[in-house]
Formats: sequence, C-alpha cells, structure tokens
Amino acid sequence: MFGLILLWNLTKKMLLNFHHSMFDFRCGCPHQLKNMSIRGLKKKQPKTFKVRIITVDAEMEFSCEMKWKGKDLFDLVCRALGLRETWFFGLQYTIKGMCTWLKMDKKVLDQEIPKEDPISFHFLAKFYPEKVEEELLQEITQHLFFLQVKKQILDEEIYCSPEATVLLASYAVQAKYGDYDPNFHEPGFLAHDELLPKRVLRQYQLTAEMWEEKITAWYAEHRGIARDEAEMNYLKIAQDLEMYGVNYFPIAQNKNHTDLLLGVDAKGIHIYSINNRFSPNKSFEWSSIRNISCSEKELTIKPLDKKAEVFKFFSSQLKVNKLIFQLCIGNHDLFMRRRKVDSIEIQQMKAQAREEKARKKMENQRLAREKQLREEAERAKEELERRLFQLEDEARQANEALLRSQEAAELLAEKAQIAEEEAKLLAQNAAEAEQERQRLELTALKSKEEKRLMEQKMREAELIAVKLVKESDRRAKEAEHLKQDLHEAREAERKAKQKLLDITRLNYPHMAKYPQYCPGDSRDAIFDKGSIKLDLKDIDLKRLSFEIERERLDYLEKSRKFEDRLKELKSEIHALKLEEKQAGLCSHWNEVLSSLDHSLDHSLGSAPSWMKTFETGDSLDVNLQRPFPAYLLNTASSWPCTNKTQHMVPVEKSSSQANSLAANSVGTGARKQIIKVQQHDSDVIYI
Repeated sequence: MFGLILLWNLTKKMLLNFHHSMFDFRCGCPHQLKNMSIRGLKKKQPKTFKVRIITVDAEMEFSCEMKWKGKDLFDLVCRALGLRETWFFGLQYTIKGMCTWLKMDKKVLDQEIPKEDPISFHFLAKFYPEKVEEELLQEITQHLFFLQVKKQILDEEIYCSPEATVLLASYAVQAKYGDYDPNFHEPGFLAHDELLPKRVLRQYQLTAEMWEEKITAWYAEHRGIARDEAEMNYLKIAQDLEMYGVNYFPIAQNKNHTDLLLGVDAKGIHIYSINNRFSPNKSFEWSSIRNISCSEKELTIKPLDKKAEVFKFFSSQLKVNKLIFQLCIGNHDLFMRRRKVDSIEIQQMKAQAREEKARKKMENQRLAREKQLREEAERAKEELERRLFQLEDEARQANEALLRSQEAAELLAEKAQIAEEEAKLLAQNAAEAEQERQRLELTALKSKEEKRLMEQKMREAELIAVKLVKESDRRAKEAEHLKQDLHEAREAERKAKQKLLDITRLNYPHMAKYPQYCPGDSRDAIFDKGSIKLDLKDIDLKRLSFEIERERLDYLEKSRKFEDRLKELKSEIHALKLEEKQAGLCSHWNEVLSSLDHSLDHSLGSAPSWMKTFETGDSLDVNLQRPFPAYLLNTASSWPCTNKTQHMVPVEKSSSQANSLAANSVGTGARKQIIKVQQHDSDVIYI
C-alpha cells in the first residue's frame, strides 16, 4: 500500500516538474531556450548511488547524489510516503551487529554505513509519543506506528499478557478484514495470519481452531469500527504496556561489571535490573533532569536539584554511549515541544487532521447509512428472493400436485376399468358359482339318493350275509347229523361184520380155519348174506355222500352268486366313489366300504362247519385277498391294498366223498386237493 503511495507521490512530483518545464517552454524566448540547452549540455550529471528503504510492509529504492546528507535522503523518503510528522521517524542501519541511526547533518557516504549496493536502511519510528490519540495526526503516521508496535509485540520485544494479545489480535483483524461476516469469514480464514506471540502459543496448549474461535469472538464485537479507528484502539492498548517505546541498553555503575539496564522513552530515563524490564529501580523524568553529558564510555545525568546525587554509568562501547545520548536529546526535545505552544505548522496539521477526521467521520456515517440501506435492500432482496423461491416452490408443488392428481385420476380410471372388468369377472364367476352350486345341489341330491340306494343295497347284502350265515349254521347242523349217522352206520357195519365172523366161527368152525375145504355153495351162501347187508349199507353211504356233495355244490353256487352280487355292488360303489370323491364324500364311502368289508369277511371267513368234514387228510388252500379293506383309500389307487395275501383254509372231507371225488382221478387213495381263490388287480375273483 505504501509502495503505491510512494509511486503516486513520485509520479505527482514528476508531473509537476513536467508541467513547469512545459510552462517555461511555452512562455520563454528562443534565446533563453538556447541558453538553457547550452547550460544543460555543459552541466555534468551528478554521481549517484542506490539506496533501498525498507518500511514495515514495503520496500523502495532511490538514487541519491553523492553529496546528499542524511536529511536529504530522509526528506525524500518522507515525501515519497506522504509523511509530514517526520520527527518520530529515522533511518536505521546495522553495522558490526549494532543498530545505529543515520545522522541527519552529515553526508550519507561519510557515515559508517554498510558497503553494499544498494545500501539498505530501515525506515522506523525512533521516538514514541506519550499519548498516541493526541499526537499522531496523520493516518500514515498512525498506520506505521501500528505496524511497528504490532511487529514488536509478535517478536516479543514488548511483553503483553495473553488476554491483551487476544484483544489486540481482534483489533488487528478488524483493521485488516473489516466488519465480521459469518457468511464470508468462514472457519480457518485466520490460518495464514500471525496474530499471537509464540510465547503465548507455547504457554497454552490450545489448537489453532481454539485460538481462532477466541479471536473471532472479540472480532465480532468490533462491528462498525473503521480501519484507522481499529489501529488507534490497538495503539491505545499498546501504549499502556510497560515495555512500550523503551530502548534498552546494558550499562554498569563501574567499568568492570554490566549488571543494569538503561531504558530511554518519551517520559525519561529509567534504570532496570538485568532480570526485570517491567519495574524500574530508579527513574529520571525529563522535567527533573538538568544536564546529560557524555565522555567516551561514561554518561552523566545531572538532576535539576543541585543537591541531588549525580548519576554516572558506563557502557560497553563509545558508540553505545553516543546512541544513548542521541536518543536522550531527541526524546527530551519532543518532551519540551509537547509542553510548548504548537507551531503554526503543527496547528495547521492538527486542523487538517480534525477536518480529515470529521470528513472521515461523515464519510463513515454516510458509508454506514449506505451500508445499512444496502443491507436493508439486500435483506429485502433476499426476502423477495425467498418469497419468490417460496412462490416458485409452491407453484412447483402445485404443478407436482396437479401432475400427481392427473396421474391419480388416470390410475383411478384404470382402477375403475379394472374394477369394472373384475366386477364382470366376478359376476361371471358368481354365475358360474351359482351354476356350480345348483349342480352341487343336484349332485348332493343325487348322492343322497345314491347313498340311500347304497344303504339299501348294503342292508340287502347284510341280509344276504345273515341268511348265508343261518344257512351255513343249518348246513353245519345237518353235517353234524350226517356225520353222526355216518359214524353210527360205520359202527353198525363194524358190529355186523363182527357178528358175522362170530356166527361163522360158531356154525362152521372148520370152515373158519380151513375155508378152502368148504363147499362152494355154502361158502357163497354165507358171504351172500353179509354182502347183501354190506351192499345195503354202501348204498346208504353213497346216498349220503351224494346228498353231501349236492349240498356242497349248492353252497358253492350260492357263494358264487353272492360273490357276483358283491362284485356288482363293488363296481357301483367304485363308480360312485370316483364321482363323489370330488365332492368330499370319501369318508362316507370309506365307512360303507368298511361295513361291506366286515360283512364280506364275516360271510366268507366263517365257512360252514360241515365243510370240516373234508379234513380227512386233505387240505384246501385258498389264496384270497380281502376285497374291501378296513382302512381309508390311498391316493395311488382307488383300491389301497395292492399286496396279495394267501389264506390257507383247511377243509375236511368224508371218506365216501373222498372216494367219489377220487373216482375222477387216477389213483384210488386219498389225495390233497388245493382250491385257490385269488383276487387280481382287475378285482375279478375266480376259483
């Protein structure tokens, strides 16, 4: 910034010189111009050397004439900066590790300056005001003091408490960034700024974010403070610090020891201990000092009170003594100037400063009003934008709602159409269901009728089975009677044969022993009587055998008819079962089939007892599968029982019946006859 100010001042000066030369050229006579040009040609260009001036925040380079004094260079720099309060500043350089100020009354090149090209000088404040608010009139002066004091605090040349450093940092941020704006000054915007001394950062274990938060909290309260006002507030706080504006030099009360510090500031001379720079052990105000003298390494301070003790001290070098003496003279002169009536220049500067402050105040007020109006306009704009956005959002939502309503209407129309189709389908299904219901009712009526018929047939079958049982019982009783008759006949035959033999032995004893000697007629006569009785008895036995055979055949015929009847009933039941299985009547038919199965087992399983008469050594094997099982049907077949079981039923036969049956065979002896009754998958029973 000050570089730009310097360039502007230089440009302005060059433009003024150019305008003056152009004016002289326009108004002058030709011979005058000729004389000027001749003198210019004859005049030699002066020799120059380059100088670099380093301020707190900028650098400048100048070309200086060889004969220039320190004041000439200093005035050039002050003009470049636009600085009028020149009595606070000076040009400092470093030689042999010691900081020295350029003397104003001596030539620059005649002084002990560094031999370098360009020669570097630091433009710094050499003397400090007692009250910054009253003495610093120009803004540039105030800004330079602000930058230098800030640097001294950060470099720890001026001690400052941690709380004060945070407050000073907030004013520095206000001077640099202006008013705090949370939308613009986001977290981390102070990351690249050096605002706190390293001693404070080491003393407290806080992160950079925490320090920034503390500084920002103070910074937000400085809203509305201008840059120059923030810098002035910074200097007001800094001038109350103990080390503000004090130049320290090591001294000793004798030539051998250096155990004290001498401090020179705007108020006077202070003596400090080597380890304490805050509280002086002894102070000499400028108003109480009568004389200060310097001779080689000794410096003498004579108080105004002649009775008071003269203070003498020694420094390490003569240059240090001379530097202390210069600082004491300069501070004392400023002290005396502050207590005198201001000069006309100072009065003009103060008047200009007041006018400038009033103008800046009015400007700041105008800017504040404009800023307030702009903020209000921006708020109104934001409100209008928000309202516009809200209206647009509402319009968008209304459009979306309209689209959703249209989509909902289309969806409802589709749903209505689908519902109508579903209603038609339901009506059709209802009609079909009604038809199915009617069909089921008819089927139920039919099934009830068939059930009634089936029950009637079942009762008939049970009656037939009962009749067969009764008939079998009757046949069994008859067989028992026949068996008893047969037994009695055999017993009578045996007795007759025995009697015949007895009679033969009694009447013809010799015939009994020697029958070959008996006459033929008599022998024939004897055996004819027995043969007649035997023939009669054989005829009775044959007649009984024929009757038994006829009864057996009748029983077999009735059994065959009964089986045929059961087959018909089974086929009818099977057909009804297939029809009514779909209607859920399988359980009823299972009960019916179980009852039929039980009756059939009872009718066929209880063979008549007269059949046991055929158990005279022969056996009857019957391979019979139960036609109606006693358990439920499975899903593999309508008849669940697929395995075939064989039941061996022994039957007794009488000897005569065996003989009659054996007549059809080759041998005459009794043989085993096997009658196989088997049920195939086709449910046909054959013998």
